[in-house]
Amino acid sequence: MDVSVSEYSDENSILYGDLGFRYRVVTPAKSAGECLFVLHGSGVDEMTLIPLAKKIGPDATLVAARGRIPQDGGFRWFERITPTSFEQTSIRDETAAYAEFAVEASVRHGLDLRRTTFLGYSNGANVVSSLMLLHPGLVRQAALLRAMPVLDTSPMTDLGGTRVLIIAGAADQTYGPFAPALVTLFSARGAEVDARIVASGHEFGDADAAIARQWLAGPMPAT
Repeated sequence: MDVSVSEYSDENSILYGDLGFRYRVVTPAKSAGECLFVLHGSGVDEMTLIPLAKKIGPDATLVAARGRIPQDGGFRWFERITPTSFEQTSIRDETAAYAEFAVEASVRHGLDLRRTTFLGYSNGANVVSSLMLLHPGLVRQAALLRAMPVLDTSPMTDLGGTRVLIIAGAADQTYGPFAPALVTLFSARGAEVDARIVASGHEFGDADAAIARQWLAGPMPAT
């Protein structure tokens, strides 16, 4: 097992790196058995979304992985062409790699994917949406913040029994206009979609945390 210790001195200090991605596992003092797989946005790393994830699921185990594509001193999840167009082979390859990682990480750390929510922001949310469409059955519940459709051709995957929260920013001029298309895409495939808009731009904040925490308290989809 490839494990290193970073500059962080709290429970996030262990950085694993032998399952294809570098990642951290944050275990709460009182675990309820739920888990959040956390996917950050562009140009940062796995630490960025952990504070938000703790607010959303304070009793959930967090699995925060790092994207593998360098960008602006940080990382992203797949190659982009413009801010709103993306390299399709990269999307499919990196999504497949993450799907394998999620299964292997859940086995290693004794986590139940049936009680797992995938929380993604921006580029990370786009990975989660691709994961749902390209690897059906892996994701049962997903919270997508500032997401947009990224696949040029989206398969007609049956997403019945999948629960999705989509939060768009009212002033997000880059991704916001694409949010309705994402809602339509998932609804057409049978997912249970809860679409919200917050008074924000592309950045996330307390309003997102409050909505997502309330949504997360709802029942998981039936198996």
